Amino acid sequence: MKRLLTTVACTALLTLTANADMLRLEGGAGAWMQEPSGELSYTDKKTGATANDRSISEESTQGYVWINIKHFVPIIPNFRFEYVGLENKGKASGSFEDFEVPIGTFSSTSLKMKQYDIIPYYNLLDNTFWTTLDLGISLKIADTDYEASGVDIKYNGVTQGTTSSYSESETLYLPLVYLRTRVEIPNTNIGFEADGKFISYSGNSIYDIRAKVDYTLDFVPVIKPAIEVGYRMQRFNIEEDDAKLDLDFSGMYVGIYLRY
Repeated sequence: MKRLLTTVACTALLTLTANADMLRLEGGAGAWMQEPSGELSYTDKKTGATANDRSISEESTQGYVWINIKHFVPIIPNFRFEYVGLENKGKASGSFEDFEVPIGTFSSTSLKMKQYDIIPYYNLLDNTFWTTLDLGISLKIADTDYEASGVDIKYNGVTQGTTSSYSESETLYLPLVYLRTRVEIPNTNIGFEADGKFISYSGNSIYDIRAKVDYTLDFVPVIKPAIEVGYRMQRFNIEEDDAKLDLDFSGMYVGIYLRY
């Protein structure tokens, strides 16, 4: 029995040593050159009054951060954490639910969104023939701040007739399907990667898709730096009650990260 236990322990130790690369910690940061497009629209079904807030933003640069934790315990999911900022500037006209833009004028608006993605996932393929495939769930937490200047505030649907600024903050919790694939070119330090988060329900859809190429610098033996260049697209097509949000954010991104 002792010999059997010793054999099992040695085998387990050798297995963990052989799979030490499965215990991995990666983290990076960079800049996303995003260009928003689309609009926020509103229709009062009682009166038929309409309003819209069209995006007039040009390209802006927002930061992003991500951390990936991978381990060798099959039952427990791996984890990935992401942060990115979004910003859209618009021009609004018409009568919204909570405010009204004076006739003949436009309101300058601003929508800022801080996104936090918490992603538990499993490896379906783990560098099998240089290919990795992950599947999981992303809980996207979006802290949104909306502002409109030079508008008349409404109370209980009645315009007060005083020009002011309107602001609103809301936190959204969005569960999305997460899918990631990665292919590494043999005998090189080059990798190609794509991932997506998406959900579709009742005519609404949200997606967040990226594709990139990266290069790992192997002059450091343990903690290896790398660079990444890619393209990212986010789309929000959400209709709720009398309001509809139809916004896109897309553009190139570039960053650096460390692989352990």
